[in-house]
Amino acid sequence: MDIQPQTAQPISDDQELAKVLAGVTDNPANNFNYEETPINVPAPEQVAEPTPEIAQPEQEQPAQSFEMTPPTVTPFIEDNNLENIKKDALKELRPLVEKLNLSAEEKFDIYLLLLRSTDDTTLIAPAHATAQQIEDESARAQALLDIIKEIDFLSAPVLNNI
Repeated sequence: MDIQPQTAQPISDDQELAKVLAGVTDNPANNFNYEETPINVPAPEQVAEPTPEIAQPEQEQPAQSFEMTPPTVTPFIEDNNLENIKKDALKELRPLVEKLNLSAEEKFDIYLLLLRSTDDTTLIAPAHATAQQIEDESARAQALLDIIKEIDFLSAPVLNNI
């Protein structure tokens, strides 16, 4: 291994550039008045090796069209406003549940949603009565389990220091 520093290092690896530059300086027709100034070449350990670019054959690519569409803007709604709307909708829905022409399973789902959203224990009795009307035993069993879970949740003591 040769560890001797190189004293002369080519500035460019591009042979065509070297030929063009040699032609400019060797051609007597060029009457350029210039002074040669020494070029400060960095030490070999400081020179970053250029990465050669490999010419790729040009391939025809399909033309792509891009359309600029403005972003959709949704109106800003404050969280408090959403909560107020939700509370109003829950109050309005509660008396209408019994008037809905739905299956017992769908009515139970609505009661369960109301119960979970409001924690109103007065909804447990109508939810239980609706769960008892569900014909499919598996769905009825799941509904009754949901009632038990909600009762346990609402009966659990509140932990102040969570």
